Amino acid sequence: MERRIIPVIADFMTPTQYVISTDAPLPRAQALMREHGFRHVPVMRGDELVGILSDRDIARIQCLTRRGADEFFVEDAMTRSPYVVALDVPLTKVARDMVDRNIGSAVVVDSKRIAGVFTVTDALEALVELLEGPCIAREREDVPTSPAEPRQERDAH
Repeated sequence: MERRIIPVIADFMTPTQYVISTDAPLPRAQALMREHGFRHVPVMRGDELVGILSDRDIARIQCLTRRGADEFFVEDAMTRSPYVVALDVPLTKVARDMVDRNIGSAVVVDSKRIAGVFTVTDALEALVELLEGPCIAREREDVPTSPAEPRQERDAH
């Protein structure tokens, strides 16, 4: 009997040592994200995780108001109550939860310490790695060339 090994979220998350405070000015958050090349950063109030800030959150608040980014703080733009998972949660569960909740990221924790962030980009990296791995080996001529049947309609993301 063949046994499948389901990878855990720690295998595909992006490790991070960066967090930002709720009272940090939004331009400081933008600079941190730009400098280190990421689009999501966990938001802390003291020692408590209270949100996650994405580049999309920043763009949204800038589009909805006439005030400049320098007039806002991280707390004004962040997404509250982020989806939080432990390192050992199966990748399939996290991906399913993200789809069901229509969210783009999860904060990964080791006990109460933030270990990383798992995003849709990480999910696509996981998909590519798993599809290119040893679990599926198909010859080129076995790959269908005709268009696939249309999938059932889902809510737009």
